[in-house]
Amino acid sequence: MAETEREAIREATLEGLDAAARKGKHGGRPQVITDDMPHTVLRRKATGERVEDIRKDLIIPTGKRKGENPSLASIYRALAEYEKAQAYPEAVEAARAEFVELHPAAG
Repeated sequence: MAETEREAIREATLEGLDAAARKGKHGGRPQVITDDMPHTVLRRKATGERVEDIRKDLIIPTGKRKGENPSLASIYRALAEYEKAQAYPEAVEAARAEFVELHPAAG
């Protein structure tokens, strides 16, 4: 009986998330690292600057920490994701196409 109730709650939650996505609303935290930050970090790192020094010039544009600097961990995580995307561009494009296929309103 509890399993049936859990499944009903799960289905209702998924329906609610789908309805919100169709309206253009997506949950989760705002991004700390914008799309251009990895480019800035890599460009300045190529000139010999340390990531710790570059971090002081990066500003979080939205959310609770708006106006603050991102953490080093966030920067390194974003750089790793960027490098992975550059190494496997066909996988990134396939994932985007699959996402749009699953969520037509988001594409």
